[in-house]
Amino acid sequence: MNCTIIIDGSEISVKTGINLLWVALDHGIDIPNLCNVKDIPRPAASCRLCYVEIKGRPEPVTSCTETAHDGMVIATDSVAIKRLRKFSFDLLLSHHQVNCSVCPVNGKCELQRIAHSQHFKILERRFNRMDPSIEEDKSHPQFNYNPNKCVLCGRCVYICTSKGSGVLDFAYHGINTRVSTFAGIPLAKTGCNTCLECVRVCPAGSFYLK
Repeated sequence: MNCTIIIDGSEISVKTGINLLWVALDHGIDIPNLCNVKDIPRPAASCRLCYVEIKGRPEPVTSCTETAHDGMVIATDSVAIKRLRKFSFDLLLSHHQVNCSVCPVNGKCELQRIAHSQHFKILERRFNRMDPSIEEDKSHPQFNYNPNKCVLCGRCVYICTSKGSGVLDFAYHGINTRVSTFAGIPLAKTGCNTCLECVRVCPAGSFYLK
């Protein structure tokens, strides 16, 4: 069954219950996001970039965790939304190794694309940078893993579980959380099937081809 929703003043007819973030993206409405994968059963909402306002709701919500229902009125670019997105973006960068000029995905990075579309500054220092300086895993013959670039979006964990060998997961807690193999063993020794899906979905150059 279809329903009618309004996003930024535009009336859209969509299937009831469909993911709100992808409704917007599929209709050319740019909502920044890093952690969502289309058709993922449980969006992580970890990047906190896809905030929107829904009429009748007291607070902004993450669009990746909302579904479309008839009569919804959504705003994607209010002052409050822009402020929340900027805060989340700056917080992500405080944990990200920023060296764009030598980064293997320079020019193809989702952080750069979001910064450009939202008029954010990548080199702005709103928060103190926290560089963990974790050693890169260069053991695999086809790709490397640099955890210092990871934005903890979880795309690689999901895609490795659903299409790969399931060798990736989150490890540790709190500020020390990172994507890792079991017990931190080198990727080359994990039984990775080299599907390269982690490289394809990584938005920030943490997984990259040799």
